Amino acid sequence: MDSMEPEQTPFAAVSAQTSRLQRQYQAWLDKSTPYVPYRWLGTAGLLMIFFARIFVAQGWYIVAYSLGIYLLNLFLAFLQPKFDPSNEAVDNEMEDGSAGGLPTKQDEEFRPFIRRLPEFKFWYSATRAITIGFACTWFSVFDVPVFWPVLVVYWLILFALTMRRQIQHMIKYRYVPFTFGKAKYTKNSS
Repeated sequence: MDSMEPEQTPFAAVSAQTSRLQRQYQAWLDKSTPYVPYRWLGTAGLLMIFFARIFVAQGWYIVAYSLGIYLLNLFLAFLQPKFDPSNEAVDNEMEDGSAGGLPTKQDEEFRPFIRRLPEFKFWYSATRAITIGFACTWFSVFDVPVFWPVLVVYWLILFALTMRRQIQHMIKYRYVPFTFGKAKYTKNSS
């Protein structure tokens, strides 16, 4: 006797295929994690292709401007610490009357720099945004006529002001979000 198995519904079949594709995509992302320079070179190449598309098509400047604003926002989140010292300084001022900062004496607690936006999420969000922006350049609905030099000047002013504010914040609270240039200590065997 043959056992009667219930037939799989079309929704269940699509759901199973979607789940399988999501697992494969996540496995690919997990395998790419240690290859930081290659991931960023691929993203830079994708960005150059996007710029070439904008240059050749002579349009979609608002898409490029929106992408620039989004990438600037991601970069600022990448530079900022997860636990903002300015908020902690306000809390400390209320408690003991002194402004907070990173430890400067031996008896103070060491707190490592933890980014608000980790490098992998920064790369993933930037790559996804560039891909979406590139796809938008193939649809005429996103080709809004604008005077592009105004957008470029406005973006440069916005970049300069936000970076100046971020650098002042880094100087005030004495943190460096990059690992190059920092002292590296080796294990002393004596």
